[in-house]
Amino acid sequence: MNKILVIEDDKMLNEMIAEILIKNDFEVDCCFNGEMALKKMEHECYSLIISDIMMPVMDGFDFISQVRKNNKFLPVLFISAKSSFEDKQKAFESGIDDYMVKPVDLNELLLRVNALLRRAKISVDKKIIFGKTVLDYDSFVVLVDNNPINLTQKEFLLLFKLLSYPNKIFTRRQLMNEIWGLENEKTGRTVDVHITKLREKFSNNNDFEIVTIHGLGYKAIKKRII
Repeated sequence: MNKILVIEDDKMLNEMIAEILIKNDFEVDCCFNGEMALKKMEHECYSLIISDIMMPVMDGFDFISQVRKNNKFLPVLFISAKSSFEDKQKAFESGIDDYMVKPVDLNELLLRVNALLRRAKISVDKKIIFGKTVLDYDSFVVLVDNNPINLTQKEFLLLFKLLSYPNKIFTRRQLMNEIWGLENEKTGRTVDVHITKLREKFSNNNDFEIVTIHGLGYKAIKKRII
């Protein structure tokens, strides 16, 4: 059974989120700030975290900074009253996986939780099957309708990341940090060049396309076959 950590200083909202998760067969632990959550994580293993941003003692940004030092793959969903593009951009660049604006629709939250858990499983399995496109992380092989596509290592890692989280927006900085490393001196232009090469190599692919989100980054989406 998947265990979820809910971090929210509003006691009523905290209880409401926990209640709907428990009703849908999740185990749930609840905390009221990031410091409490980190202490919980020393003794418990979680499949996903739902966290507010503005909290006393330790806010969501400080919390995710600590989490990502030890775990790059644990799915984190931010919930916040902050709704501006700049707030969302800062949140995604901090390393979260999804973002919801308060007041939160609990049914939508449940849908997003299930989607994040499915994506996390893909990362663990290290194989993506996207229509007739198959990516095998262990061998760095890409097959489209059983035909191999030659990619460089960085191209493969970039594509694997995007297809692991379809419809999720990744900033150039996120992609640079994860694939080229935090200390790398290359710029976001490097990501753009690799995206261009991927688009060229998969120009006739009917399973997905890589979409530019102007001013932010990229996402992969499933093509609609008419």
